[in-house]
Amino acid sequence: MHPRETARLYPDKPACIMAGSGAIVTYGALAKRANQTGRLLRSLGLLRGDHVAALIENHPDYYVPVWAALNTGLYFTSISTLFTPGEIAGILNDCGAKVLFTSVAMAHTVRDVLPLVGGLKAVFMLGGAITGATDFDAAIAGLDDSPLPDERQGALMVYSSGTTGTPKGIKPNLPDLPVDVPMGLVAAQLKLFEFGEATVYLSTAPLYHTAPLKWNLTVQVSGGTSIVMEKFDAEAALALIEKYRVTLAQFVPTMFIRMLALPETVRQKYDLSSLRQVVHAAAPCPPDIKRRMIEWLGPIIDEYYAGSESNGLCLIRCHEWLLRPGSVGRSVRGPVHIMAEDGETELAPEKPGVIYFEGGTPFEYHNDIAKTRRAHNSRGWSAIGDIGYVDAEGYVFLTDRAQDMVISGGVNIYPREAENVLAAHPAVYDVAVIGTPDEEFGEALRAVVQPVSLAADRAGLEAELRAFCAARLASYKCPRFYDFVDELPRLPTGKLLKRALREKYWGGRAPVTAIAANATKG
Repeated sequence: MHPRETARLYPDKPACIMAGSGAIVTYGALAKRANQTGRLLRSLGLLRGDHVAALIENHPDYYVPVWAALNTGLYFTSISTLFTPGEIAGILNDCGAKVLFTSVAMAHTVRDVLPLVGGLKAVFMLGGAITGATDFDAAIAGLDDSPLPDERQGALMVYSSGTTGTPKGIKPNLPDLPVDVPMGLVAAQLKLFEFGEATVYLSTAPLYHTAPLKWNLTVQVSGGTSIVMEKFDAEAALALIEKYRVTLAQFVPTMFIRMLALPETVRQKYDLSSLRQVVHAAAPCPPDIKRRMIEWLGPIIDEYYAGSESNGLCLIRCHEWLLRPGSVGRSVRGPVHIMAEDGETELAPEKPGVIYFEGGTPFEYHNDIAKTRRAHNSRGWSAIGDIGYVDAEGYVFLTDRAQDMVISGGVNIYPREAENVLAAHPAVYDVAVIGTPDEEFGEALRAVVQPVSLAADRAGLEAELRAFCAARLASYKCPRFYDFVDELPRLPTGKLLKRALREKYWGGRAPVTAIAANATKG
């Protein structure tokens, strides 16, 4: 279904409610403004396959340009509001954006971006105007709000988050289909999750990221309502669930940790009985944290595993996970294969290797033929850099990201194991484990810990954490060094910027793991 069908039946139904301001966008307004925006883009000469981009915070009108692009055969690229002007300009130039949508909240950044960009035909600003950017409402005022007669589907071209290097555009094939045919991950989500007209979805993360962008699209395709948080706050999320009788919510593991850190009296204060399904993804969830969430909310917590590339999708329901803790489920979009480093030799069950998917959404890395080739093997199966294994029943277990693996004294170590253990300690608010230089072993495991109390006795806490880890893991898997910090560098999606942590210790030198990986690639 298309949002304009809901707009026809229920024009005053909220498609989106902003959690902080309470601003409401009805389906009727969304459909009309998207149609007007499509006509605006067509008047500028944009043709099928051209690109538009958005640099907008979580805003009531975020999905107006999204649907305009998807209705008119264009590629839509969302850009992180946390990026620097240089990074933003790099994406705009790389994708060849012809129109940029932005907002007054981003005006200062946009002023610095525009001199760095070539090829833009227009810049439209929600809520105002500056030199070089036209007021969006003024631009669409008076335009025909009916659909264009020759609509065909557009597509999202998202960029990787840049946690491990320069963001890369992930370009899917442009479907030659009517606009009301759900495709790709949106179609899969409609089948696998509890979307429908009665859905009230709590959106907790920035809309410019892949998962929130697509999940809110799926809500609108199904005719539900999204409650969009401008910024995540643990107690506020609970209050919103109670206030709007939220039925479906999506979180990342760091949000689970923040909610569990609330005092018991606060957590029990809110009525969460409307929840029918809670979904988490985006980053590995320590099993102990997930168990505590299930004990709190009940057996309604499902998990999926997918990348921005949408090349594969695994799903595990709560009851399955309780029998196989740590698994991310079985593939639901095509066979999964565990391959050796050469990408061609398939490994036996229980043996870790590179995770490849067969039959997912075809994609390429925009303007990077070499990276596209490296992501695919000779059979056309694709990988995005995750290491894991499957059990005899086909359940996938993630071991770590390939670039996060540490080689210490010739032994491969996956830091995620130590992270999962340390994250369960009650005095740990957040933790990352990385490899840092070591004269004897090449690399040594180092835990970077954000304590619950910044005033904690750090020497005493280190001793406690060492003992805690030693009781649960083999000695070579336990960190040799501990550092304590006030905050770890994470994106709002919960993804940890390990690259930023490594740079502090490696000072521009390549880690042993990177050297080994380059040697393997020849």
